Amino acid sequence: MEHLKKMKVIASLFLLFCTFGCMSDEANRFYLKERLPAKNVEDVEVLWEAPQRPYTVIADFQANKATVKHMRKRAAEVGADAVIVVPAGGWYSRKEVWADEDRHSNSFRRLIATAIKYKTE
Repeated sequence: MEHLKKMKVIASLFLLFCTFGCMSDEANRFYLKERLPAKNVEDVEVLWEAPQRPYTVIADFQANKATVKHMRKRAAEVGADAVIVVPAGGWYSRKEVWADEDRHSNSFRRLIATAIKYKTE
């Protein structure tokens, strides 16, 4: 009986954690007519800005409370060579309007990611 009580407590804590800590509000948009084979996550490059070399956009992903690891995994699932990650939302100070002076500039609540395939021309 004691074991059952512990399991209920653990389950309740897990649900509470997911309510406040798990990713939510995920949206995806896929652009290719054909599906590409999935790749290993380790083979997908993570970028913080668009690359200089030519590429095709495969898909866009966005989600509240997502991680870069999650976006990289989603990009691998659609066969991307790389994923461009852009943080959005987060904390800010009304008195610190310039990003380089804003102590909260590294905070974010939402990630937007673009899965890309490099052109081989």
